[in-house]
Amino acid sequence: MLKVEVKRGDIERALKELKSKVIKTRQNSHLNDRREFKKKSVVKRSQVKKAIYIQKLKITPKDL
Repeated sequence: MLKVEVKRGDIERALKELKSKVIKTRQNSHLNDRREFKKKSVVKRSQVKKAIYIQKLKITPKDL
């Protein structure tokens, strides 16, 4: 849980600090991921596809 101290009614500053904490901890992306259940096999398959894609990007014409 994120906590932000509000000092002397400075709500604007507290909101700015809360927003930066949410962005840094990637809280929204974690909540969006948990919005619906995904089977482990589906998650693993997407991770493998992403890894293959990144490997293809890293291969240069010299490597072939």
